[in-house]
Amino acid sequence: MPWEKEYGYSQSVKVGDTIYVSGQVSHDDSGNIVSPGDMEAQMRHAYTNIRKVLAQYGATMDNIVDETLFVTDMNTAFAAAVKCREDVFFGVPVVASTIVQVQRLAFPDLMIEIKCVAKV
Repeated sequence: MPWEKEYGYSQSVKVGDTIYVSGQVSHDDSGNIVSPGDMEAQMRHAYTNIRKVLAQYGATMDNIVDETLFVTDMNTAFAAAVKCREDVFFGVPVVASTIVQVQRLAFPDLMIEIKCVAKV
């Protein structure tokens, strides 16, 4: 992503058999925000970006053991999660999960950011 150099971080880091995935948001491959105002679409897109990062290590959503969701609206996030998590994880996820409401994310149009840890 274009802002990795600017802000000095990596989308992911692998240490041993553990992959630490930085917070993923609803952006396309050029860094443009996707689906402003639509929590479910942003959640699905953030998970799509997680899938892409994990694939670089030969990992999948099944490798995720822990996730943290940062959301700007808890009620909307819960409703979106009910609609999409089984699709995203291809069944009921077995993952430690934390959800936290925050005032704002890095860009004003973002409604959700998801970071996770995967084991391979």
